[in-house]
Amino acid sequence: MKKYLVLFSLFILPIVAYLFFASGVNSFAKLPTITPKIPEISQWTNSEGKPVSLKNKITILGFTGNEIISNEGNYFNLNQKIYNKYKDFKDFQFIMIAPKGSEVQVKELLEKLKPLANDQDMKKWNFVFAPSEEIANYYSKLNLVGQLDKNFGTPNVFIVDKDLNLRGRKGKNIKGEDEYKEGYNTISAADLHNEMGDDVKIILYEYRAALKKNNKYKREI
Repeated sequence: MKKYLVLFSLFILPIVAYLFFASGVNSFAKLPTITPKIPEISQWTNSEGKPVSLKNKITILGFTGNEIISNEGNYFNLNQKIYNKYKDFKDFQFIMIAPKGSEVQVKELLEKLKPLANDQDMKKWNFVFAPSEEIANYYSKLNLVGQLDKNFGTPNVFIVDKDLNLRGRKGKNIKGEDEYKEGYNTISAADLHNEMGDDVKIILYEYRAALKKNNKYKREI
């Protein structure tokens, strides 16, 4: 019996872990960079007047626009398909950039999301507020194909790594197919559950693998 347990731990568990992080429609071995070194957002503050940073965090970045409550279904999708699954990972956060003047809408949205969040834990939902023209200028520096709408928002959200690189799908995957995906459509629960879920798994696996390698190197020294 002990022999089988050893074999299981040596061969089966690594395969299960790999399938968990790398299964699905994304066939990239590593999540490509769409835009390297995007600007920080710490010049803006949340409703408590405190800055929030992208650096050293894996961030889901969004742009709410002025019509937050009208689009509340997008945030419900994002909460259920991504936030509740990954909020317990260390250094994982959501940051939504909202126009100044939308503070009341954000407060109302968070109250509606609380009953849908596991443990009613909303501490990794971060909203920062900025003048609309500054939001437009910041977004232009991301060098993306998609554009903000007239309300300075987009239904797409983006994955930003700890080094401020905006990540997605770009170039040929390991199947030799061309792919390009810079953002994930919160209107579509399927897009979040399938493509975004796969890509978040991959980037979390990247950091876990790097941490494991670094710890091994330190032990060898």
